Amino acid sequence: MSVIDEQAPAQANSAWQRMRYWVIAHAVDDFYQGLVPAAIPFFVLERHYSYTAASGLALAATLGSALPQPFLGLLADHRKLLWMAPAGLATAGIGAGLAGLAPGYAVVWILLLLSGIGVAAFHPAAGRDARRDAGDSATAMSLFAVGGNLGFFLAPALATPALVALGVGATACFVPPAILMGVVLWRYQQRRAEFHASTARTGGRDRWTPFLLLTAIAVVRSVIAFGMNTFIALYWINHLNASRTLGGMALTAFLVGGVLGTLLGGRIADRAGMLRTIHIGSIAALPALILLRVVPEQHLAPAAAVLAGLAVNIPFAVLVTLGQDYLPGRPGTASGVTLGLAVSAGGLFVPVLGMLADHHGPQSVLTILCIVPVAAVIPGFLLPAPSHD
Repeated sequence: MSVIDEQAPAQANSAWQRMRYWVIAHAVDDFYQGLVPAAIPFFVLERHYSYTAASGLALAATLGSALPQPFLGLLADHRKLLWMAPAGLATAGIGAGLAGLAPGYAVVWILLLLSGIGVAAFHPAAGRDARRDAGDSATAMSLFAVGGNLGFFLAPALATPALVALGVGATACFVPPAILMGVVLWRYQQRRAEFHASTARTGGRDRWTPFLLLTAIAVVRSVIAFGMNTFIALYWINHLNASRTLGGMALTAFLVGGVLGTLLGGRIADRAGMLRTIHIGSIAALPALILLRVVPEQHLAPAAAVLAGLAVNIPFAVLVTLGQDYLPGRPGTASGVTLGLAVSAGGLFVPVLGMLADHHGPQSVLTILCIVPVAAVIPGFLLPAPSHD
């Protein structure tokens, strides 16, 4: 056994010790991003909202989480605002949780918009401060990133049984975790205030051209993730003639692969470098998605879905870390864009994919998604090495 292999468990444990508060906080925050799509069908069934109105609720949450990100990132760059991440987390949970109790559509819409704004407030400050705790460890940042994956993944699994049993008002049951975690994170931030003051990243030249290339790669990854999250189950049911249960397993398998890919990407980055990790992920996504599209047997498809989710998410944590290295003077802005704006941007392409599915079936969407990773390959090889001068 090599020295590197012997040190790996100790390094992973050290990364968890440094990042555990951020991993849990990120999971709780992004749980409310997953709660919104999980609750929307129940608004349609109980409140008799139209599909257009239901889409409007999803749009409210997306607009709230996407549009304010750059501005909140600038704010986080100019002020410590150690309360921003805890307050954003609590706001995300309160808005999404109270939406199920709101009496009218307009109030529901505003509460979901508020929840999205809370999500937007969390990411720039959390990404900035989590990076300070992580240091130069990509493995540590991959743990932070995977927290968001886990939260989004757990939302439908935990919320759907409550919504089925209690109705759409059951969203209120999920307010307390946001408030509790907000308080815990705020107390942690206070304890770490001296650390934040003594380890602030200063100096270095902001390089906007490579950062914009990196943002384009993040958007490509987001388009694939949103497209798969929306259409993979429909593809299995309508094209592979799978049952609804097996169709639901499709999304689960893809999300599990995403968690594994995020963790793997951090390990690869610490060993081979961040740029090589982006190259590996961008190229590996092509055959993985093609395999998922062409596999003819529904019982073999889950393995292909896990592999596709793994490949697509290998660069995820690296995108956050490298973005901050390209903008060393603006870590909040970098985090807000790579964690928030670019990730949410993929949702804006879903209506286009929906139109394609209406005319040619969900299999056409997966065919297009097989080609989309090409758009990330060339920008990936144009990225320069990060400077730590």
